[in-house]
Amino acid sequence: MIRFIFNRFLQGLLVLFALYTITFFLAKAMPGEPFTSEKNVSEFTKQNLRKLYGLDKSLPEQYFRYPYRVLTQGDFGVSSSKGKPVRDIIANSFPVSLVLGLGALGFAVGIGIPLGILAAIRKNTWVDWGLMGFAMIGICVPAFTIGPLLQILVAANVPWLKVAGWGSPQDFLLPAFTLGLVSAAYLARLTRGGILEILSQDFIRTAHAKGLSPTTVILKHSLRGGLLPSVAYLGPAFAALISGSFIVESIFLVPGMGQHFVNAAVSRDEFLLLGVSMFFGFLIIVMNLFSDILTGVLDPRVRMGKEGA
Repeated sequence: MIRFIFNRFLQGLLVLFALYTITFFLAKAMPGEPFTSEKNVSEFTKQNLRKLYGLDKSLPEQYFRYPYRVLTQGDFGVSSSKGKPVRDIIANSFPVSLVLGLGALGFAVGIGIPLGILAAIRKNTWVDWGLMGFAMIGICVPAFTIGPLLQILVAANVPWLKVAGWGSPQDFLLPAFTLGLVSAAYLARLTRGGILEILSQDFIRTAHAKGLSPTTVILKHSLRGGLLPSVAYLGPAFAALISGSFIVESIFLVPGMGQHFVNAAVSRDEFLLLGVSMFFGFLIIVMNLFSDILTGVLDPRVRMGKEGA
């Protein structure tokens, strides 16, 4: 198990290194520089800022200097568009995205997995077809369509819900539901496929032959193996729910991290772009690692197979 975790950790470091390299050179390819903005900044100030963050050095030196400062000092630089340290921007906005992501994940699991199990139990019936049809609709309909519909049909008619904003505990409900609906659709289809694969195994037929009830067969013999595809999906899905929520945040005016990524690219904010990209990358790698470990715990064959690879 230790070797399995170590191998996955090394793969994550390689992915993070590749992400940093790509983001760094793309940021350098943007027109302008980090401290070029609409604000009037004197050339003397720009020179001091370039010197402070090593922008007056050669490109290779800058490439290695940034991760060194991050690792040794926790310094992600200063956002030229916000005028604040990138570390503080991430610290202030990440809790909002985390709450939104957790709520979306809760909706996804609470809706998708039960529907997938029900569809598998009622295979090739109108229940199965109807649920999978709704799942396909959830996959195909984008968030920028679902969000405004919920604002018009739900928030406008429910007194304790707001159309947009972030301040009350219930404000996360509609954006979290909007964000989690696509993941719920994927989970429903993955759960259905996983349960059906397990139900076709010999040991399930043996359990039925022993006279066990269908409920017992599903709960005690099918769920652990049948949920493996869903568990493997949950790790990267959770990271994606946190990092890919820009559209939902814009619709419902949620002050999360997604807005900073796009704004950094538009405003040529190099340090904010690098900081948010690396933070998102680290988050995705951690969640993927957690998902792989949980999958290996649920199914030792997966762990042993990967260790032998």
